[in-house]
Amino acid sequence: MRRPLLLAALLLCALLGVAQPASAHTELVASSPKSGATPAKAPTHLTLTFDEAVDLAGVRVLTVDGDRLPVSRTARKSVVRVALGSPADGRFALVWSVVDEEDGHASSGRIAFAVAAKATPTGGDEAAAPAPSPSVRKGLVAVRWAGYLALALFVGGLAFVALLWPGGAYEPRARALLGLAWTGGLLATVAAVGLQGAYAALGGLRDALRPATYADVLATEPGVVLAARGLMWVLAAVVLAALLQGAARSPGWRVGALAVAFGLLRTTGMTGHNSEGSAPTWGAVADFVHLLGVALWIGGLAMLALAVLPRRRPAELAEVVPGYARLAALSVTGIVGAGLVLAWQVVGSFDGLLHTTYGHLLLVKTAVLGCVLLAAYASRQWVRTRLDLAVLLRGDAATVRPFGYSVAAETGLVLVVLAVTSLLVTADPGR
Repeated sequence: MRRPLLLAALLLCALLGVAQPASAHTELVASSPKSGATPAKAPTHLTLTFDEAVDLAGVRVLTVDGDRLPVSRTARKSVVRVALGSPADGRFALVWSVVDEEDGHASSGRIAFAVAAKATPTGGDEAAAPAPSPSVRKGLVAVRWAGYLALALFVGGLAFVALLWPGGAYEPRARALLGLAWTGGLLATVAAVGLQGAYAALGGLRDALRPATYADVLATEPGVVLAARGLMWVLAAVVLAALLQGAARSPGWRVGALAVAFGLLRTTGMTGHNSEGSAPTWGAVADFVHLLGVALWIGGLAMLALAVLPRRRPAELAEVVPGYARLAALSVTGIVGAGLVLAWQVVGSFDGLLHTTYGHLLLVKTAVLGCVLLAAYASRQWVRTRLDLAVLLRGDAATVRPFGYSVAAETGLVLVVLAVTSLLVTADPGR
């Protein structure tokens, strides 16, 4: 059963590896009738024109009473037609929302107009545009934070065991860490589908639990990406099971693990802002390198702190810690380089960095990351100057304790970085 599943993973990764075209968040540019208009007679339909092609499954138009109106596509993929009823008072008040095909971001607004012979519009342009529920938005941020953490722990943990510590496949702590990461990743993906549906429909938390919400999301491109990520987590169970059976040194297992890791990283990056800007291919590559570097760093750090250090075995410390220090240095280099590319791709200017919410969050993330790098530097200096002494003292707790404190501080700050990253995904780009 493993070979067909791993082959399916490789094929899926090949499909997911294609870079997506550049686009900003989908916005409404015109409507006919337009908001505030007073047509002579009641129109039978409303035409909405967006700034880019839209997926019909991601377009919703509701009356103020919550009734969903049917939409259909016209000859142009960026224009949709909405069938209208005939209100008795001649007043039309509608709420529209559209989901961006690239990152799942929801845009929305109101349109109000009235037939001239019956009524005049009242405050159609002044009414506040609808927005996603704050509780749904917070839930989506929390789920994405959990998904990022699970991805980093699983992919980075697998790499740590495969490259630096094959014997860790038999360590209960390492097994538990990988198992919890896999469980968290799968659950976060399933929850993200429901919350994405409630977010796009401008609904509440109860809507995230409805089967119809899942069906609506899976009919959109962001839903397909989430479904693909869920499939990759299912395939990851095969990789994890083989690892727990001692296959860490097997070339076949390493190929399968590499394919699954690629799929998980790629499907995670496809729901971000990396496609914004004029060079989406470079954005996709930079995002993949960024996620890979974060996973290798954080997953290895967690494995080191929770599985290797508590054993206090001198031979393992002497072999694993220097190897991880080199891997972490390479990862940080990739994170910084790819982060600069992504920042310019999404923000695009210093003005956007200094005067937008997205830019402010990015600066906070950079500041916290700087603190993480200081803690990592302290850990690296300890490895260079004190590891031999710790080995000579056979893992004496007092000697190893400063290194443990530094690793713990680094881990805690990394969790803050992931939290800010989750907020960045749901924020409007700085462009």
